[in-house]
Amino acid sequence: MELVINGDFVKVPAEIGTVSELLQHFSLDQKVVIVELNQDILEKGNHQETRLSNGDRVEIVHFVGGG
Repeated sequence: MELVINGDFVKVPAEIGTVSELLQHFSLDQKVVIVELNQDILEKGNHQETRLSNGDRVEIVHFVGGG
């Protein structure tokens, strides 16, 4: 499946079907993230049930500490 993630075309394995699985794939499932799918911000509680489709536009923002 091909998605547009943070403005870049990215191919991900076909077995990734949900936003939650996508975050696991990129090792972001344990981090605080904001996910926007096709210009709609998702509630964290909806990540497991929100299905992805070929061509979806996903924006993922995660917070990085530092000084």
